[in-house]
Amino acid sequence: MAVADLRSPLWRLDRGGNTATLVLSGDWVACDTGLRGGDEIRHILGNARGKSLRFDTSEIGRWDSALVVFLKMLRDGALITQPHPVEVDDTGLPETTRRLLALAISERGKRQHPDKLATSFASLVGGKALEVWKAAGGAATLVGAAALRGGAAIAFRAQMRASDVFQLVLEAGASALGIVAIVNGLVGAILAFVGAVQLERFGAGIYVANLVGIAVVREMAPIVTAIVMAGRTGGAYAAHLATMQGNEEIDALEVFGISVFDLLVLPRILALVLMMPLLYLYGCAIGLFGGLVAAVATTGMSVATFLHQLQGAVSDSQFEIGLAKSIVFGALVALSGCYIGLKTGRSAADVGHAATSAVVAGIVGIIALDAVFAVCANVLGI
Repeated sequence: MAVADLRSPLWRLDRGGNTATLVLSGDWVACDTGLRGGDEIRHILGNARGKSLRFDTSEIGRWDSALVVFLKMLRDGALITQPHPVEVDDTGLPETTRRLLALAISERGKRQHPDKLATSFASLVGGKALEVWKAAGGAATLVGAAALRGGAAIAFRAQMRASDVFQLVLEAGASALGIVAIVNGLVGAILAFVGAVQLERFGAGIYVANLVGIAVVREMAPIVTAIVMAGRTGGAYAAHLATMQGNEEIDALEVFGISVFDLLVLPRILALVLMMPLLYLYGCAIGLFGGLVAAVATTGMSVATFLHQLQGAVSDSQFEIGLAKSIVFGALVALSGCYIGLKTGRSAADVGHAATSAVVAGIVGIIALDAVFAVCANVLGI
């Protein structure tokens, strides 16, 4: 359609009695004739105040969204013409135009009142419950996929690169030795100092070694190490995947048929599951050393006495419980970080929110799982 074939979009307002008729003519095509300005809308409504505004489209030619936008501007403006409102009667419009106008008005109402349906307390509670249920279903799906694809990874049938796994192992293992040593060493020293102050009141200062050994090996080393990894590595996993989500790299991988789980999630789970037991043993050694230094400095006992008492207090079952906790905690940190990173939005703010949420979810999950371990160990008499 050539521009020369178009007729200019025109309008004419005929007033008579209590009714004003807006006569529309010409071609209302947005890409060629543009949209009408707000001054024209104010002029029409100003001359039609206190009247019923009707439409005459018998002279109109071609039209598209330009006409719908013009009519919608008239409808919106008529709602604020106080104290002499304008009643808009759209019966003179073509049926297609009326349906498009009604659709535009209804969509605008939904955007202006997004929470109108959630006004009651029951609706709010129900909405939150559905969100939690959906999140739990997504997490369960991720755990199931990890269990299924873990076997494929062991058989070297997963779509992941060995270089990625090696790099992630270095980041989760060797790069974390410093912070793990500092935190576990201080925790062991604090336990020894507090225990020595209290036990020496009863002449039982020698049992500081028992306190430090059992507390560090069974509880503090796995928990503290896991919390450190949740803040250091779990948040990094979530931020990395959220950034890829925002850059549409995840979508690109899916378009090319590459398994996002195998390439991005599975290597991170394997890296933490492999490194957490080693970090736990390393944390135990540093924590016990910190307790030894604090106990010797506080109670004056010899190093040989502390080590002899420690050997009799800590059994193999304590290490087994700690190792089991470290493996489960490592899987939890990796899964929570990857799940939150993949489910986040695409803006820059969502990246920070994903990292924060991953750290919080990891720490809370670690404490909750430790409580489960404590109950199970008590039931089994371990």
